[in-house]
Formats: sequence, C-alpha cells, structure tokens
Amino acid sequence: MVGTKKVIFAEFGGPDVLRLTDADEPHAGPGQIRIAVRAAAVNAHDWRLREGQFQQARPIELPAGIGIEGAGVVDEIGAGVTGFEVGDRVFGEGSSTFAEYAVLSVWARMPEGLAFEEAAGYPSVVETALRVLHEVGVRPGQTLLVSGASGGAGSAVLQVARDRGIKVIGTAGAANQDYVRSLGALATTYGEGWVERVRRFGPVDAALDLAGSGVVRELVELTGDPRKVISIADLGAPEFGVRFSGVAGSLPDALAEAVGLIARGRLRIPVEKTYPLAETAAAHVDSQAGHTRGRRVIAV
Repeated sequence: MVGTKKVIFAEFGGPDVLRLTDADEPHAGPGQIRIAVRAAAVNAHDWRLREGQFQQARPIELPAGIGIEGAGVVDEIGAGVTGFEVGDRVFGEGSSTFAEYAVLSVWARMPEGLAFEEAAGYPSVVETALRVLHEVGVRPGQTLLVSGASGGAGSAVLQVARDRGIKVIGTAGAANQDYVRSLGALATTYGEGWVERVRRFGPVDAALDLAGSGVVRELVELTGDPRKVISIADLGAPEFGVRFSGVAGSLPDALAEAVGLIARGRLRIPVEKTYPLAETAAAHVDSQAGHTRGRRVIAV
C-alpha cells in the first residue's frame, strides 16, 4: 500500500504528543470520497480530543489521527457516490484531515473564487452558526448578544444574523473591535464592566456563549430568561438553566446554505494564520490561547 504523511497522537496530553508520521493511505468506503488534502481547519474539538476530554462520552482507540474538516481535490470515489468526479474541488467533514489524504463523509463543491485555505474553515462553523441561531429562537428585528464574536463560529453567526435582519451586539478583545463592526455588529470589549457596556446598546432578546469564558450567568441576567441563552463552550451552562448545544445538525444543509451565502457575497470567514502539517502542535497552542480572528488552518 502506498504511504502518506499524517498527524497522529499515541497518548493523551499536550500539543507535544502530536507526531507527523508515515501512514497507509485511507480509502473511500461506500458513500464517501477521498481527497488529496490541500487545507484542514483547526478546531477546539481537535485539541479537546487530543487531551482526552471526550473519552467518557465517545472513546477512541490510540494511536489516532486528528482533524475533522478540510478542503481538497477528489481523487477516489466510494461506491454509491454520484455527481462528483476525480479532480473536483470540494470541502467538507470527515476524519483525520491533518494528512496528505483524507476520507470525507459529507462534502460540497467549493464555490468559485474560494481558496482551499478559506474553504477548509467553513463546514463546522457554519453548521454551528445555523444550529445555535435556530436553537436560541432569535427573529428578524430582534437583538442578539454574541460572546466571543470574533472567532470562526462568531464570524459566521454575525454574518448569517445580519443576512436575516437580526441586530447583533458582539463582545471581543480590544484588537478585534473593528473586525466585529466590519461584520455588521455593534462591538464592545469583554472584561470588567462589560455587562453595563452591553446595556447601553439597549435590550437583549437572546444571547450566545461561543467562548466559554464564564459569562453564562451574566447572559441570563441580560436576556432575563435562561431559555434565551445557548452555549457551545461552557459545560457548566445547564447549572444556570441554559442549554448546552453540542450535537451537530444537518451538515449537508449547512454546506448548501454556506455555498449560497458565499456566492451572494454575504459570508466570508478570513484565515488568521496558516501552518504546515509539521507545525500542527503550534497551531494547537495558538488555538487554545484563543483571541482568533476568523480561522486557523493547516496548509498541506
């Protein structure tokens, strides 16, 4: 079997457990495709998996690959797949995408004019944005507060909400205030006094915690109703009556909506930094530090 390069970890731990190694090429099973990976996005899920945070809920066997989404060129098509050919440029989700070759289980054609590095960063954050906007029940004309507005999911939420006629207030670091405003939101910094700064913008109808920075209690206070708050990052949210949203919705639908929004010029998620495969550990360090503007991507 032909060999390929792939990032794996053989034990749970910090970024130093990641290794770029030679591995057997994966192959597309029924209903799957294999891509020659051009770029793979870095997600919080990746380093949480590496640390062993999911072992009780979803155990994995070691050694394991890493990376759940990517973009590249189709080079193998599994049984039952129609409408795609070898050579097509696609983006989507699969497994072990921090590699030269990876199998995708859900994918779509890349929109015209989109670079591989950009495309790799869309699937999970657009799915997350569409899911939490639906779950929180915010409607056109209402005001949504987004804590952690400048990251990948925040960037998607702000733009989808704007497209739907929802007013957004976003909290982010001082360096990202202009970025949040550029996405159509009102912006303020987090930190001491942030609740009062938000109040000056007026009433808040719903709120999203995308950063897990311990603000769920305040979000409930601002909305007046724990049912109007959703968190994707604070496992302690249910203690305040707030729903923790961790189960993905329909990725094919999310990819289709993303393609439409991108084509209409209504969605653009920037890439803050790219890393080669050999520097995946550095990408994890930066991802865990937060303060991202858009996405971090492994370029293969």
